[in-house]
Amino acid sequence: MSQALPVRDQGRDQGIYAGTLPPAPPTFSWTRLDTYTWAIIALFALVTRFVGLSSATASGTPVFDEKHYVPQAWDMVRSWINPVTGGIESNPGYGLVVHPPLAKQIEALGEWIFGYTPLGWRVMVAVFGTLTIFAIMAVARRLSGSTVVTFIAGILALSDGVLLVSSRFGMLDIFLVFFITAAAWAVIRDHQQMHHRLNDYLHSSGKPGEFGPRFGFRWWRFTAGIFLGLALSVKWSGLYYIAFFGLTSVFLDLWLRKRYGVRRYVLGTLRNDVIPALASLVLIPALLYIWSWRAWFASETSVYRHAKSDGTIPEDSALQMLPESIAGWLHYHLSVLEFHGSLTTSSGHSHPWDSKPWSWLVSGRPILYFSSTDISCEIGGTCRRMIYLFGTPAIWWLTVPAIAWALWSLFVRKNRGYVVPLVAFAAGFLPWLAAYDRQMYFFYATALVPFTIIMLALACGELWARGRPTFTGLPSGSMAVVGYVSLVVMMFIAFSPLFYGYVIPDYVYNSLMWFPSWR
Repeated sequence: MSQALPVRDQGRDQGIYAGTLPPAPPTFSWTRLDTYTWAIIALFALVTRFVGLSSATASGTPVFDEKHYVPQAWDMVRSWINPVTGGIESNPGYGLVVHPPLAKQIEALGEWIFGYTPLGWRVMVAVFGTLTIFAIMAVARRLSGSTVVTFIAGILALSDGVLLVSSRFGMLDIFLVFFITAAAWAVIRDHQQMHHRLNDYLHSSGKPGEFGPRFGFRWWRFTAGIFLGLALSVKWSGLYYIAFFGLTSVFLDLWLRKRYGVRRYVLGTLRNDVIPALASLVLIPALLYIWSWRAWFASETSVYRHAKSDGTIPEDSALQMLPESIAGWLHYHLSVLEFHGSLTTSSGHSHPWDSKPWSWLVSGRPILYFSSTDISCEIGGTCRRMIYLFGTPAIWWLTVPAIAWALWSLFVRKNRGYVVPLVAFAAGFLPWLAAYDRQMYFFYATALVPFTIIMLALACGELWARGRPTFTGLPSGSMAVVGYVSLVVMMFIAFSPLFYGYVIPDYVYNSLMWFPSWR
């Protein structure tokens, strides 16, 4: 996404672009070096995500919140209707199912192939964890056009503990993270494609017109809508990204029209861009969300499927005016909304691993996923196995500086390459500040780290090849980047016992617990 450049004003009153056109937007070409770097990251992604995937269990059963989602996915396997519809989550032992079905439908594919086993309920999570690394690299590539920046983003993504652990347990978050990162990539692709279209149009005609041209059908924006719909079908927090990305797409269109001399660029955006954006980024996600519930509508035994006729819905409820299936489906959603609304600290709900959004910025309160203590060590004394959802400090402790640098670069240096990462980070962070009384956990912050990594990689790219040569022959800026990336990798290796659950002596575990809030 190229930086804003000045546009001359001559001829705007006549709707004719008489000044010098801005430079053409950047183009991207794939090189052999790109192939090598992506292959290297792919190899390490597969190894780090899949090795020992089945090792951490509670006597062969799910651990932590896997105990909710894994049985729900298995319910889908056992109640399979047909290849298109799938099955439903009855799961009566755990009460109301409080998340949309898509992530469990994906997990059910693994369980259908490998059975109700740790590999079965984790294999699709590991696949999507690997794809998330590629999505992060794809965003970095599109924003920078640099193989070096893309490679740095890949290494950082490989080396983050939150992304790793989220990719190795049968929970929902990594699916959400992949879809929103892919949606951010599609939004960027759409903006860059529209930049090319507008540039080509004005170079051929020289007349932006009063409102500017119509951009035509926008496949990349449509693709973004699909990814956003899939994110919403995993968790309701996908709504935040629909709102933030939708507004961002429209404002980027407005900026393009203004930059290329469209006289009435605000009205041009409202006239030509807003309604198509609503169709792609709101209507398409809504339809996909409804489609994800197809098994619920198809089954006669779904929870609340007959809530209207069995007396569950009160007689004076407005839902009574709706058809049976729609009334039951909406009642289900109201019940889920009530459940989430009740999970507040003030109403007495508490959890030992509860954390608030401001602590996420430094990975201040990790979550214990797996624990096995009092293991006899071969060297004497006692050992333990512990797995935490824990962020690599060299990445997470730079979250606030990375955001500050991105904001300064955007508003002072006019580097608009930081727009989408900042917006995506805000979509995953700001709404939780508004609901600070709610019970929250660090795994909500999994959606933040891809965009922290992208901002860090872009900042490293600005340092690369700057400064005077050092004793290695590399410029000092490049040496600083190499040093930082090396620090991240070393920290990842040092804390890997907490990511993979190696058996370690108690004193090693205690040496890794730097702060009381980590325990």
